[in-house]
Amino acid sequence: MSTSFTPERLLSMARGFMESRVFLSGAELGLFGLLATAPLGAEEVARRTGASLRPMTVLLDALAALGLLVKADGRYQTEPSAAPLLGADAPGSVLPMVLHSAHLWSTWSRLTETVAPDRGAPERDLHDPEQLRAFIGAMHVVGAPVADRVVAAIRPGPARALLDVGGGPGTYTLAFLRASPLLRATLFDRPAVVEMARDRFAAAGVLQRVDLAAGDFYRDELPGGHDLALLSAIIHQNSPGQNVELYRKVSRALRPGGRLVIRDHIMEDDRTRPPAGALFAVNMLVGTEGGGTYTLEEIEHGLVEAGFVEVRLLERGQRMDGLVEAFRPAS
Repeated sequence: MSTSFTPERLLSMARGFMESRVFLSGAELGLFGLLATAPLGAEEVARRTGASLRPMTVLLDALAALGLLVKADGRYQTEPSAAPLLGADAPGSVLPMVLHSAHLWSTWSRLTETVAPDRGAPERDLHDPEQLRAFIGAMHVVGAPVADRVVAAIRPGPARALLDVGGGPGTYTLAFLRASPLLRATLFDRPAVVEMARDRFAAAGVLQRVDLAAGDFYRDELPGGHDLALLSAIIHQNSPGQNVELYRKVSRALRPGGRLVIRDHIMEDDRTRPPAGALFAVNMLVGTEGGGTYTLEEIEHGLVEAGFVEVRLLERGQRMDGLVEAFRPAS
């Protein structure tokens, strides 16, 4: 009997380790026993476990997003039905097997090298051309099925000059060009990425409608004269301070009255919803210096600090499809 796969099913299999790693880390740190009898705040949990507050808070929120902890009034407690199953001395506890699975993690992580000693996966280095191409290709695979829907929710309307900041493979630029025949776009990204996007635009027959601008938005100014700007899947990799600086650059690149749209995880105030965003915050914790997923209030605060007005939630989203808009003042 053959198996029918979809992109969503395959990607779900590829990401299945994320929930497992969060669960195993909670067990290794003894969080389920610590929080079994009474709720504690993140500061107290960090103190008792010898952990730093920010990473511990991210982990606690992810465990709550998975339902293993219950979060209320800023405090966490082990979910009642899970508490006896994860207690260190409770009859019928599965904790010893969970901890054994945590030990297996390191050996299973060497599976590729065990099968083919010379083919072990290298550390992620997006300066490596092959890894960069794979990463940018992955961004297109993830974005292509949802880009048209996202652009429809944004409603580009009368916009005639789009700036796609860190636009990667050009997936969203292409969706905007399909939706607005009179729109012209500028894609800004690193030089090697711009060349990958060039190939995609040429294949789609729209290269004549796109200006390709190479640079680094952490160091360089953005090209100006636009009435619509997109930050798609960018802000999660930055600290709040880095985002404010980026918002200021976007503002300078917009005409007065121009509009900025952010696409990313938009977290509820308790940071455990949507669950995909809470798990992605762990991804940013281990993969960036100061990145994370942000609430609407935090995003609004950064935009207002950068001079934007009329901040509004367009879509809450369940994955990385939340949308927030803001405007550069008209005068």
